[in-house]
Amino acid sequence: MQVGMTLPVMEPDLPSDLAGILEAWSRTIDAGPFSSLCFGERMAFDNPDASTLLGAVAAWTSRVRVTTTVVVPQLHHPVLLAKSLATADQLCRGRLSVGVGVGGRDEDYRVVDADLGTKRMGVMADAVATMRAVWAGERVADAVRPVGPPPVRDGGPEILVGTMGERTIRHAAGWADGLAGVTLAADAAEVEALFRLARDAWAEVGRAEPRLTTSFWFAVGDDPRGQVHRHLRHYMNWLPPDLVDALAATAGFAGTPAELRDHLKRFEDTGCDEVHLIPTSSDLSQVERIAEIL
Repeated sequence: MQVGMTLPVMEPDLPSDLAGILEAWSRTIDAGPFSSLCFGERMAFDNPDASTLLGAVAAWTSRVRVTTTVVVPQLHHPVLLAKSLATADQLCRGRLSVGVGVGGRDEDYRVVDADLGTKRMGVMADAVATMRAVWAGERVADAVRPVGPPPVRDGGPEILVGTMGERTIRHAAGWADGLAGVTLAADAAEVEALFRLARDAWAEVGRAEPRLTTSFWFAVGDDPRGQVHRHLRHYMNWLPPDLVDALAATAGFAGTPAELRDHLKRFEDTGCDEVHLIPTSSDLSQVERIAEIL
């Protein structure tokens, strides 16, 4: 099983030197034993723009897979998003993996004037189909030339669907390459059941086994549970604080690096291809300590 690391783009304690901390994290992840460097997007929040960050990360790294976990196609024009992602794929020389999802926050739709009626799997699947048509060099409009640049890999980057449930998996089995899952409680048994469902769904439509990835929050060091709690209070700002407080008591992993290593072994036993760890602090020592135990 491979282990990827998420950049701290959703943190409450990001320093004023955003470029400095993200570059330091990117170079450390690229130099370490990690397989992927990941980050997602939100609109009504203070995180950096995902498309812009893809270009920076491509310049800061040379080895790791660069993974979006996740972007929401309905918040973008699909042709423009296809062009942005193909450009990123060229800049990182084919290391791009694209996680897509419908998103869980209505405010992200409202702030860019996206129709809330498009917050559906079918609409997202249509957007992905348009992106793949662009990547294949098809003319998606009356233009002299198709939209470029072409991605490095024929057919474009792999597409992983962000999901936590059965309905999404069954819908995505016909068009996605795998899962970009998340487990709120860092529960290996829960993930194993989801993976079993995905394998069955892909088999039912006659496709090869999907690539199976999942993610969870983590904290190691002093007061790890408190660290997770502070992060979720900031990140889950659309939920009532008392609900977030209740969730934070068991969300993610909070413990020692050695305990995290044992916890990851349980995910490996599920047949997971890759776990994407989500930090709850921008302190670079977090990623360094995980690199040591891997």
